[in-house]
Order: sequence, then C-alpha cells, then structure tokens
Amino acid sequence: MRFERFISKRYVISKNKLNFISIISILSTLGIMIGVAALIVVISVFNGFSSLVTSYLISFDPHVQIRIISEESPIKLIDIEKEIKKLTDVKGYSPFVSGKVMAYRDGLTQVVNLKGIQISNEQNIYDIKSKIIFGEYKIGNENSLPSAMLGLQLADRLQSIVGDTISIISASGIEKSITQYSMPKTQKFILSGIYNSKNNKYDTEYIFTNIKTAQKLLDFKNTYGGYDIKLTNISEAFDIKDLLIARLGKKNFSINTWYDFHKDLYTVMQIEKLVAYLILSLIIAVATFNILGSLTMSVMQKKRDIGILRSMGVTEKSIKRIFMYEGLLIGIIGTVAGLLLGYFICFLQINYKIYSLDPTRYKIDALPVQLIVSDFIIITFISLLLSYFASYFPAKRAAKVNPIKAIKWE
Repeated sequence: MRFERFISKRYVISKNKLNFISIISILSTLGIMIGVAALIVVISVFNGFSSLVTSYLISFDPHVQIRIISEESPIKLIDIEKEIKKLTDVKGYSPFVSGKVMAYRDGLTQVVNLKGIQISNEQNIYDIKSKIIFGEYKIGNENSLPSAMLGLQLADRLQSIVGDTISIISASGIEKSITQYSMPKTQKFILSGIYNSKNNKYDTEYIFTNIKTAQKLLDFKNTYGGYDIKLTNISEAFDIKDLLIARLGKKNFSINTWYDFHKDLYTVMQIEKLVAYLILSLIIAVATFNILGSLTMSVMQKKRDIGILRSMGVTEKSIKRIFMYEGLLIGIIGTVAGLLLGYFICFLQINYKIYSLDPTRYKIDALPVQLIVSDFIIITFISLLLSYFASYFPAKRAAKVNPIKAIKWE
C-alpha cells in the first residue's frame, strides 16, 4: 500500500509544470476548502444564536415545571414535593402561584402576569437578583406594603421608577365584582427593583412578588399553582419529565420542560440549522464533482502508466487504490484547510468581534459564535464521504483499463 500512496501523491503534487488536470485539482481543493470553511462559520453562528436565545429564555424559565390543573387531584402537595426530592440532578425547586392581573399607576394600565415565588428559593430557581439594574431584589413587605419587581419595558410602559406604588387588580376579583356587585381584589405594591432579563416575555409581562401575597390576591388560599424545578444538567429535563408523568400522571398535572415553553422557536432554529447544513453541503458537493472530472481526465492521461504498472504485476485492486487515494488526498487537503480557515475566522470573531452589532438594537455587541466539536466531526465526515464517492467511479474505471491496449503503441 505504501507504493500506491506514493504514486497517488506524485499524481496530485507533481514536479512538472501545471497542466489542465492539475489546475482542476487545485480548484477542487480550493472549492472544498471554501465549502468546509463556510459551513463551519455559518453553523457556528447558528450555534451562537441558539445558545444566546436559550440562555435568555431559561434565565427565568424553570428547567421543568409541574403545573396543577385540577384541584381535585388525589395527590397532595407534600406528596409532590416528596416525588421531586427523589429525583437526581435537582439543583432546587420552589412552589409558585401565577395569574393574570391588571397593573395600574397614574392612569396607565397594563394586563400582566403576577407570579408569587418563595424568597428562600429564588436564587436557585429564577436568577432575578443578577438581572436587577435599578433598585434591589426584594419581595417581602416594606412599610406595611408588599414589594414587587418588574421588567424594564413594563416599568417604562407604566412610567414607574423604584419606590413608586403600583396597584394590582386581580382578574378573578374583576369577574366576581361584575357578577356579585362587589369591589375587585386590589393590592398596592412598592416597586423595589427593575430587572432586565433580555427576554421580552418577562420584561413586558411579568411582575414578581412573594408567594403569600400572590396567594391572597389570586385567590389560591393555601394551595399552589405548581412547582418550578432547576436542574444541574439541563439535558436531563426530558428524562425527568417522563419520570414525573409516570409518577404523577397527566390527568391532574401539566408537566413541561424548558424546551416545551418555546417549542416552536426551538424547532424553527433546528430546521434553519439543518437547511444550512444541506445548502452549504452543496458547495462541497460541487467541488467534489471537480474531483470526479479531474480524476476521469487523469485516468485517460495516465493509461500508459496504468498499462506499465499492470504489466509489472500490479493488480486491479492496487490501480483502483492509487486513484482512490489521489481523490481522497485532494479531499483531505481541502477539508483540513477548510477546517483551519473556518476555525480561524470564528476565532477572530469570538476574540476580536470583527463583525460588530449595535447593542441598542440587537441586545448584543457582536455576531455570536459558538464552536462545537461535533459539528467539526460531522462536516469532516460529509466532506470526506463526498470525496470518496467522487473518487470511486474514476478509480474503478482505471482498474478496468486493458494493459495490452494501453501499451500497444509504446
């Protein structure tokens, strides 16, 4: 096999002057290099955006959420907590209550979600504290009034700053006031903190307060709306969801993962990445067609060499290997060069932000890039596989060359 590789290497890297076949081989190598580099860069950008979006969404979202949908459930709250404690990889969990309310201040109103959470478990579950940009994290009572925190965009719509008083009117209280001619449940809150999660859903629609105040306002009494669970490993969420469904059932509980909350968005991002793979792989495919063409012409040009080798006792299998190695060598050189070029471009973007963005418009200051080893492996496999198929047919044709006819006139 050593001589087969030697001959194929001499055919690719010839000391003679450039000819038409050599030029096509060089173009094939450059085409594969550009295709692989483009695929690396584009997929890394997709990874960067996907990772960025996921980090924004799950900063407040739980990894797994158990929502109680029926008050007639035979499973008690204490039993639910026991089931959660049995799970592995649980970083923390917290009961919550939530519901639609109307926020009112100085003639401005907004329909929002009020979510009551436990103070002791906040850091393990919601990570609000690190997102506070004005004021402080505080959801207890202040001057006999409960404290609340809301998002930057919601604060702007209500024209509120830290220390302002906001009135919250319960949606359930509005319904009862219409049917029973009574005053709706209303509670005043002191705005203790304004957060910026960079997630429009939370920044425009959510107000956080302590769970006891929310229970009274939303008429939950001593029950909970469900449990939010954070895991040490986010990828375990799907297995834990299946386990909880098996233990608790679907009839009285709605159990969802972080992926389920934004399933449509994640699905679209996955489809976009797959389409990018397919489209950019066509660039590599076109380059490998050049390999097919150059090897076919090389076989025609090297018929004399093939005839001489065959007359010296070289088998058909060895002749086939020579031209297979020639095509694969072009593919390997182009693939390795493309991987290095793609990595270099991504390295420059990550460290020097050569493609910057306006943070006031896009929430980020540069195009996000994330390198994943599995993508490099998949792209390398695709490139070499296409190179293999492009080399196979010319090599097979070379092996079938009749040695007598090839050297008949020599």
